[in-house]
Amino acid sequence: MNWDWEKLQDKRQRQFGPGPDLKNLGDEFKRMTDFDFRIPGGPKLIVILVAALWLLSGIYIVEPGEVGVVKRFGAYDRTTGPGPHYHIPFPVESVLTPNVSQIQNEPIGFRTVGVKDSGGYQYKPVPEEALMLTGDDNIVDVQFVVQYQIGDPVEWLFRIQQPKTTVKAAAEAAMREVIGNKTIDSVLTSGKLEIQNTTKELLQSILDRYNSGVIVVAVQLQDVHGPKDVMEAFKDVASAMEDKNRLINEAESYQNDILPKARGQAAAMLNDALAYKESVVRKARGEAARFLSILAEYNKAKDVTRERMFIETMEEIFSNPDLEKIILSDDALKQAVPYLPLDRQGRVKSGDKGGK
Repeated sequence: MNWDWEKLQDKRQRQFGPGPDLKNLGDEFKRMTDFDFRIPGGPKLIVILVAALWLLSGIYIVEPGEVGVVKRFGAYDRTTGPGPHYHIPFPVESVLTPNVSQIQNEPIGFRTVGVKDSGGYQYKPVPEEALMLTGDDNIVDVQFVVQYQIGDPVEWLFRIQQPKTTVKAAAEAAMREVIGNKTIDSVLTSGKLEIQNTTKELLQSILDRYNSGVIVVAVQLQDVHGPKDVMEAFKDVASAMEDKNRLINEAESYQNDILPKARGQAAAMLNDALAYKESVVRKARGEAARFLSILAEYNKAKDVTRERMFIETMEEIFSNPDLEKIILSDDALKQAVPYLPLDRQGRVKSGDKGGK
């Protein structure tokens, strides 16, 4: 743009009075804005900067819990651990960093669609995945979650094309096989833990055959119930089965409580009987030995032995304070009426009340 600096200078002086020369200011402004953008050696410097940036793009960092898998021209080359590393920049080499410590979840039979206002998650059933056939030809709705993590990152990345889809399909197939070998009563009540463990083992064997590099952590049943049309009937059956199991457990508990007591009482009674038997036998043997010894003495001197036995018997009777004793002479005995007070036999008397 060309400026008429003399006209501008006159116009300015008429409006504002004398001032600086605008022509000199215009020349100074033109000199300042006339800048040469040409850089000495510019193309070489640009090439060097681009090359430096390309080389620096090969620096990468593997976070804790991750593994660096380096590919060279798209094929696996090497594995690196956590920390900073370098690879030949694209397109020669590239790197993937899967997380091998993270536990991943794969829901089957349902999907999470949002969060409730009161807390928790909202779920949407997926019938084509959840409906399964039991071994006794009943249909059940099985919703479960598979928890897994990456065990071998190379196999995870290169052996199977869609690893998450493969895990999901294998888990569904394993669960259908396990459910197909169970009765509906077992599925709805007491067999859930066994179903989880068996499905986990079967799923792991399937994924190992695929060389998927996946480690199955757990298989957890979220909800198992019958179809909606017969839901109430299935609930009644499940409640009845639970009551049956509860009553069986209570009966077994009572049995386990009463049987040891009965066995203990039987053993105590048996021991008492054996002890009484041993006591009676020993006492009888002693009495028999005593009788035989007295018999031998009696045969040696019958009168003396008979007299001694009479005296010992009388001594034992008179020395017993618990017996009531009545002594009569021969003349009195002839005049007395014989009377045996059976109702008073064995009673303990405190003193001698009889006549002499």
